[in-house]
Amino acid sequence: HQELLTIVSLNNRLVPSGELDTGQGRFAVKVPGLFETRQDVLELPIKASEGSVVTLSDVATIRRTFKDAEEYARFNGRPAIAIEITKRIGSNIIETTEKTRALVDELSADWPETIRVDYMLDQSNWIKGTLNYLQAAILTAVLLVMIVVVAALGLRSALMVGIAIPTSFMAAFFVLASSGFTINMMIMFGLVLSVGILVDASIVMVEYADRKMAEGLTRVDAYTLAARRMFWPIVSSTATTLAAFLPMLLWPGVIGKFMGYLPITLIFVLSASLVTALIFLPVLGSLAGGTEARNVKALKQLSGTEAGDVRTIPGFTGWYIRILDRLIYHPVQVIAVALVILGSVVFIFIQNNPGVQFFVDTEPRYLVGQVSARGNLSAQETSDIVRTVEEIIREVDGVLHVMSYAGPSRSTGDRETQQPLDTIGTLHIELLPYEERRSGFVIHEELRERVKNLPGINVEIINRRDGPSSGKDVQIELTSTDYEAMIEATAFIREHLDKNVAGIIDIEDTRPLPGVEWELDVDREKAGRFGTDVSSIGAFVQLVTTGALIGEYRPHDADEEVEIRVRFPHEYRNINQLDQLRITTPTGSVPISNFVTRRPTPRISSIERIDGLRRMEIKANTALDPATGKKILADDKVGEISAWLDQQDINPLVRVRFRGANEEQADAQEFLFKAMLGALFLMFVILLTQFNSFYHSILTLSTVVMSTVGVLAGMIITGQTFSVIMTGTGIVALAGIVVNNSIVLIDTYQRLLRDGLNQVEAALRTAGQRLRPILLTTITTVCGLMPMAVQVNINFFERDIVLGDPISIWWTQMATAIIFGLGFSTMLTLVLVPVLLAAPAVWRNRHTERMGKPATETTPTPAE
Repeated sequence: HQELLTIVSLNNRLVPSGELDTGQGRFAVKVPGLFETRQDVLELPIKASEGSVVTLSDVATIRRTFKDAEEYARFNGRPAIAIEITKRIGSNIIETTEKTRALVDELSADWPETIRVDYMLDQSNWIKGTLNYLQAAILTAVLLVMIVVVAALGLRSALMVGIAIPTSFMAAFFVLASSGFTINMMIMFGLVLSVGILVDASIVMVEYADRKMAEGLTRVDAYTLAARRMFWPIVSSTATTLAAFLPMLLWPGVIGKFMGYLPITLIFVLSASLVTALIFLPVLGSLAGGTEARNVKALKQLSGTEAGDVRTIPGFTGWYIRILDRLIYHPVQVIAVALVILGSVVFIFIQNNPGVQFFVDTEPRYLVGQVSARGNLSAQETSDIVRTVEEIIREVDGVLHVMSYAGPSRSTGDRETQQPLDTIGTLHIELLPYEERRSGFVIHEELRERVKNLPGINVEIINRRDGPSSGKDVQIELTSTDYEAMIEATAFIREHLDKNVAGIIDIEDTRPLPGVEWELDVDREKAGRFGTDVSSIGAFVQLVTTGALIGEYRPHDADEEVEIRVRFPHEYRNINQLDQLRITTPTGSVPISNFVTRRPTPRISSIERIDGLRRMEIKANTALDPATGKKILADDKVGEISAWLDQQDINPLVRVRFRGANEEQADAQEFLFKAMLGALFLMFVILLTQFNSFYHSILTLSTVVMSTVGVLAGMIITGQTFSVIMTGTGIVALAGIVVNNSIVLIDTYQRLLRDGLNQVEAALRTAGQRLRPILLTTITTVCGLMPMAVQVNINFFERDIVLGDPISIWWTQMATAIIFGLGFSTMLTLVLVPVLLAAPAVWRNRHTERMGKPATETTPTPAE
């Protein structure tokens, strides 16, 4: 063997032999000796004696073949070769997919019919569906908003307001493209969310101008006055909305990168809408503005809010003012009722807490099956086991494609599908399109039921959830300097999860796997007597295993070098042969058993460390609740296990903590809380600058509390869980939206005070003047998000309506939070804010009456 290795190595070289200087030139000299063909290897002389030459082909069978199969791939039950394609960061996935398909079609055009080319897990199809859904949602939102505006303001005024939508969108797209952003679903949802918000400033401007034109002003004077009087309310309203989203730009980590597109989009769109409302709209209104005849009468009736007895106004506005006129003299009772309402909602929510989840449970589109087994299984055995699982999965209704890999663990780099250490095979399962199958959750559960009782193996069926991935639902990390103590603690916790914790499945841990490997102990003294060593013995043993590498060569028809390995024939490659090997030594051929002892030893698995400490993990998923058909919340199970751990006497050298979604959920909650505080501080500064009054600024920010309670009310009504990412983001976004109603109220109130009205009269007139724009801006925001909240997709181009579209699940919780929070806050704002604006004067007058003095009406300055 050693002679063969030396001969092949010495004859497979490119030998540079220096340079030759002839006096008339200088030339390099080399001796090329690299193998180029199979014949070169066959004809290699290995021994010559008395004129006879023994070549390599005389003592060995040489053939160009494949390495031993370690992995098998099948597609829908047929042998396959899989190519996984991943796009580069920042590139367009749709363009990448189209170019890939075109290239494959071109290269496979002349392939035989027996070779089929199929595609699966094509993310571009889902991206196209998402973009189409969001485009349809934008169009639906625009249509609903315009219907509301036309009904309230008339066609001409509605067109004036509607100009803000395409103008703001085009400006936002221009800035996004200039900043290097590509279109994605978060940007598209940002546009959906902004449809109902960006028209607020335009509605305030046009509504005020319409009322002034109905009172007799020309369009030029009306829009000039509207631009002057509504300038600061519109600026402040937009600024406070932007202030709510600015802290979200600092969101760290993967979640921050995922959600960061939303505030960026809204900031660009709302900034563009501000410019549109303050500059383009007054100019356009002075040229083409006007009030329709059917609205003139109603608008003239509203003129009573400017002069005359405000309590005599007919219609809904008059009814609202007369009720408010009764309530305004009883501020304590009104505040008490409001506190009772708010407290009742909070109490009911606590009693019927629907739970907390990190992200949204999205409808399964792709599932991953992980097949695990223990022991020293051969490649063929793993292939047979995975094939059995694959056949069961393919029989389930709703499964479109199944791609299976049998062999060593194949890490996908996806935290959601990180594989256990004992994984012997992976199956990628693609379901039929949503419209052609049952619920993906039902299919997922059926697959689990079918494969859970297969003897000797464990099969996990995992939903590859969209959005930020955090791995399994429950992840417990143990770290310690005492390895044995950590092993014991891991086994103790794992046993408790297996036997005593209901509602969790797919439990695994990272303790060393049981297994056997053969160890050949060499007696160096005996080996030395025979003139051999450990290196030579190890190289010789390779003849029984993977073969001894003796060289490489590059054939003309290959791009890479081909290894030259020496191996025994197949029938001699077994464990028993390790005892029968004879090794060539200076003293002759000697049985290896003379100085080698073969013994089985435990297989050594990987060693994990974090921050210098040994680490082990216990992971599990939550099951479906049979009573509700919904997935059990991971947060509930983490709380249950955490409470049990607090009562156990775990070795103090072992540190136990929860990681994964629980850790990221805590980080997200902490950031959103800080973002809310930062947003409130920014808004308070803006409001204080605008109103020059601490009381009015705090009164405006109180609507944030009302909106948060409204979100809780929405969760109670709809039965939704609290998503830290989506619902939490919705609450932060609400903070900037709901204060707009109070801003336009208080700004008008302060102007009326400056005009000489007393506080009670100013509060009533303010409520009457701002009722219509407040209701309009609220209704347009709600209408813009309604398709998302009710999960209705109206596709105008394909003329179909899809109820419960799986893509809409992404946004339902955020849309619902904003709708209920805004609606609830608006109802209380229309009553509480006018009452609280007049409350100081009411209390002062009552105090004066109790002192025996006649009540006086005062006109305080805004600074008071």
